[in-house]
Amino acid sequence: MGTTTTLFVIFLLFNVVTFCLYWWDKKASRDGHWRVSEARLLQFAFLGGSLGAVAAQRLLRHKTRKEPFRTQLMAILILHVAIVPVALIFGPSLLDMLRAG
Repeated sequence: MGTTTTLFVIFLLFNVVTFCLYWWDKKASRDGHWRVSEARLLQFAFLGGSLGAVAAQRLLRHKTRKEPFRTQLMAILILHVAIVPVALIFGPSLLDMLRAG
């Protein structure tokens, strides 16, 4: 499996985990159990799970009206949307430069 495929699988799995974390928090909020902190939810989104977080927010209707959470999540998503094309364009050449020393 190539580097690009491996990174894509890791990205996909991290987004699934983030979605599940939002689902767990939504279920806990309904049942009155221990909740996942907003900071932790945003942390998972920032570390690469922003698509899973936004999907969970929309599909599960979780944290859709809570401010500043909603704005912070959208800022993370915009950051990721800006970073991905840059990484795809310049990433391989940067890796080559790092490997060359």
